[in-house]
Amino acid sequence: MPATPSSSSTTMPPPGGTYRAMALTAAAAGTVQPIDLPHRPLRAGELRLQVRACGVCRTDLHVVDGDLATQGLPRVPGHEIVATVVEQGPGCSLHPLGTRVGVPWLANTCGHCRFCLRDHENLCEEAVFTGWSVDGGYAEYTVAHEAYCFALPDDYSDIEAAPLLCAGLIGYRALRMLPDDAGCVGLYGFGAAAHLIAQAAIAEGRRVFAFTRPGDQAAQQLARSLGVHWAGDSTETPPAAMDGAILFAPAGELVPRALQVVEPAGTVVCAGIHMSDIPSFPYRHLWRERTRPPVATLTRQDALGFLAFAARHRLRLATTEYPLADAARALDDLRAGRIAGAAVLRA
Repeated sequence: MPATPSSSSTTMPPPGGTYRAMALTAAAAGTVQPIDLPHRPLRAGELRLQVRACGVCRTDLHVVDGDLATQGLPRVPGHEIVATVVEQGPGCSLHPLGTRVGVPWLANTCGHCRFCLRDHENLCEEAVFTGWSVDGGYAEYTVAHEAYCFALPDDYSDIEAAPLLCAGLIGYRALRMLPDDAGCVGLYGFGAAAHLIAQAAIAEGRRVFAFTRPGDQAAQQLARSLGVHWAGDSTETPPAAMDGAILFAPAGELVPRALQVVEPAGTVVCAGIHMSDIPSFPYRHLWRERTRPPVATLTRQDALGFLAFAARHRLRLATTEYPLADAARALDDLRAGRIAGAAVLRA
């Protein structure tokens, strides 16, 4: 039977009140702590949201571990937010009170620079990002700009919808960076993003090979259960040459490895916000027109495109649920590779 959005009573916060959040309180602390934060007045175009669920993404690890320098402390991570609109700031009209919306990584842009005007708002130099430069969804409440919030497909529960908002969106943008005729695709790092994008690629008629960290039988089993054509360690040679590959694992050493097993004119997309240094490799691995573009982040058009795709193609979600108070444990489990699929906090 199709999943339906979970019911959630909405509560308008009292003026001058506070809310509970799990926040990074010291740079590169590696974990989050419970704190109480004050509700601030809304500015024009902003929504106050009561959080229902928030995905735990590897980028959150990069924030709390200091790989991405934090822009202000304390900082509340989380950019896969499923929430209910409980208050509208001046001029808001897109999402009525009581509406369920999703909030992704891209929180706002300037709207007038050369990148924004060329539909490359993800490259805007004034862009701000949910859970990194502004507070995110590891909290009971959050604030987001209404133009960067999105209606979610009704057929997904709150827990299922959360991973769509980064794992799905970034993965979908990475998939779109491969040529349309890339019939065989490798996915390196079979976690939250790959388990969704494997299904999208299969729905488009592509063959999919899944590469996991050596010995990760749980991830390989998950990949096979979703219909991939082969699953094995990232050190293995796949059973056939690939037309392209997407690297979700933030391991730079995988780039030359993937370049060696894609066909001439093949594309290797690096889909992480942060990646360890890429080691030097022989020019012959790039020769014959192989390419390796990185994904900068998503645009709003990516969000609209993927959420429409998810509405048409019911994706299977493998999730591990944690209460908000256990956000630190969820981050530790993600860091240690103990999660098959996606981790999600229940607010």
